[in-house]
Parts: sequence; C-alpha cells; structure tokens
Amino acid sequence: MTERNFGDVIVKPSPIHGLGVFAARGFRAGEVIFDTSELRVITGEDPLREGEEERHCDWLADGRQILLPNPARYINHSCNPSAWKEYRNVVRRCATAFRDIRAGEEITHDYRIDGFGDVVWECNCRSARCRKIVHSDFFQLPLELQIEYLPYLSELYKRVFREKLGRLGQQMAAAQATRRPTIAIFRSSIARTSS
Repeated sequence: MTERNFGDVIVKPSPIHGLGVFAARGFRAGEVIFDTSELRVITGEDPLREGEEERHCDWLADGRQILLPNPARYINHSCNPSAWKEYRNVVRRCATAFRDIRAGEEITHDYRIDGFGDVVWECNCRSARCRKIVHSDFFQLPLELQIEYLPYLSELYKRVFREKLGRLGQQMAAAQATRRPTIAIFRSSIARTSS
C-alpha cells in the first residue's frame, strides 16, 4: 500500500516507521480523529487469520488481545504524541487529539500509555522528547511523564494496575512535599481573606 484515504485521515509511508496515519484536515485538541468499533478479540477459538499480523494487535491490561482495524493499526509511536487511544469498551476505540494537529501532520500516540510487559525497542520518532530506547511498561516512564499521562489511562488499565497506581500517588505526594509549605501558606491566606 502506498497511500489509502480514510476520509479525515490518510495512511501512507511514514518517516517514523513503515506506514503511518496522517491528518487529511486539521484537528483541534480534544477532537476525536476517528472511531473504530470493528475491533476483534483474538482468542484460541478465533485466532489470527491468514493475512492478519500480530503487529497489528493491541494487548489490553486484562490480557486480552485485539486486532486493530484500518487505519488504527498504522498509528506509529512517538515520545511526543499528537493523540492518544481512548477505549470506551473493548469493542470501541478512538484516537483523540492531544493538541491541535495540522493537515498533513502524522498522527502518533505514545504506546506506553496503558503499556505493560517487558518489551523494549529503539524509537525512531525523532521528536525533541525522544527517549531513543522505549520500554513498553507505563511504570518505567520517568515520574513526570507518568503524572502527565495519568489522565489518559483507560478505566480497565486503572482497575488492573490499581496497586501500582496507588504507589504512583504516594510518589507524587512525596515529590510535592517540598511545595506543601507554600501551598499551606497560600491556603491560610485565602482562609483569612474569606472570613
């Protein structure tokens, strides 16, 4: 495939890797780029079929494997993503813009959002935030990126990794401990002015 049009997005060769998804028009931050409801859960009874590839699958936090349809299967990883994958349930997934995206720009997401396991690969995103080596596990990200990505974790991921996320909350509190006196003084001054 050299180029394939999917309405608001186009799949074509990417400088990041293989094929990528590109905006055919501009998108605003928070706008759904595309919605896919054709996800198929891969099971022993319904395995990958001839012509389907494991690299076009995603793994959910509860261990289920799903086959991504076009164009979702072609979204490349970036350490500075323009979108995130949002699961509304196992059979409905959409790509949503993190920030404004220009027509012609490649749409990417950070595979580590909702990521787990122990897969490591070289990154080719070339962004200013590129970490060069990527570990698939969300909890291997630097603390500041975990905090930044926290609102974008799926409800399923939050349920499965509740304990680890609780420890992340403790780390966040410890990291903010040095700022607490300032916050306490600020709150105290607000309380005095409102009485």
